[in-house]
Amino acid sequence: MKQELDQKSIEALSQYRIQRSKETLLEAQMLIHNGFFNAAVNRLYYACYYAVNALLVSQRIAAQTHAGVKQMFGLHFIVTGKLPTNLGRFYNQLFNDRLTGDYDDFITYDKEMLAEIFPKAEDFVNQISTLLHTIDN
Repeated sequence: MKQELDQKSIEALSQYRIQRSKETLLEAQMLIHNGFFNAAVNRLYYACYYAVNALLVSQRIAAQTHAGVKQMFGLHFIVTGKLPTNLGRFYNQLFNDRLTGDYDDFITYDKEMLAEIFPKAEDFVNQISTLLHTIDN
């Protein structure tokens, strides 16, 4: 059984996850630089996933799976207008791209695709980080 977290622990966990998100963006950048594009898509997805998790935990919203995280993000932050719909669409697409790149055969992402999605992932993380800061104050 999971232990209930106090507010201080929730804030610490949320901050840890947003920091992990930013570090994972740097990992993706290094992978792109070295031509590992499929691995970079994976890391970009996880950077966004960690950011969404930071947001969910900050609001005491539980999700047990990646699909559940995606669903709770959409329900509590996109549908409500707390974040713009383009972020929801981007996260859904990145979720699918990560699954395809990790599990399907003969899928190869390229530099052009990463040049398009890396800035979007960076913006995604930054917008969530800004919202977290707004919520915390």
